Amino acid sequence: MDIKVFGVGCPRCHQLLMEVINALAELDLEAGVDMVDDSQVIKSLKITSLPAIVIDGKVKTAGKIPTRQEIKKLILEVAQT
Repeated sequence: MDIKVFGVGCPRCHQLLMEVINALAELDLEAGVDMVDDSQVIKSLKITSLPAIVIDGKVKTAGKIPTRQEIKKLILEVAQT
């Protein structure tokens, strides 16, 4: 599983990155997690609001910081497919 947090380096983006990492730890799952701040990549995925979570190339959330429980649900949905 590949998880990317898209943002411009603001505190909210870093908070979301940490929530994703903590959610994975609580689920005892491993995944590649990266922060992406390249505006061209953001535009190519048609992400209009930041921060955003992309799991395995699919935009899962944009423009908000979901709760850790919501993040865990997103991760589990992808892990079970």
